[in-house]
Amino acid sequence: MVKKRERKEVKRGFYGPALDETAGLMLEEAGGVDGLDQEIAVLRLKLRDLLRDEPEKCELHLKTANTIANLVKVRYSISKEQKKCLREAIARVLTELAIPLGVKAFIK
Repeated sequence: MVKKRERKEVKRGFYGPALDETAGLMLEEAGGVDGLDQEIAVLRLKLRDLLRDEPEKCELHLKTANTIANLVKVRYSISKEQKKCLREAIARVLTELAIPLGVKAFIK
């Protein structure tokens, strides 16, 4: 007879009862992170990797750039006009990187 491995449950917070001990500790650690700086940095790295490794996926590049722009907007609470300028700047960077790589970018 195989014994079922006991799951220690973390009872803290709303999600605690649904998590095992390891996941509960990871949730607790994630809860200690303030702001969106790390998430923005990770997405920027992912966008760089996408541009390098999958230059043909322009739509994914633009969606990632848009997500970064939205997070930056939230992070800095920028106005709609500033957000538009940020999007245009990111689109310009994508175009300037994509064209030398021979990728046709569909930027509106």
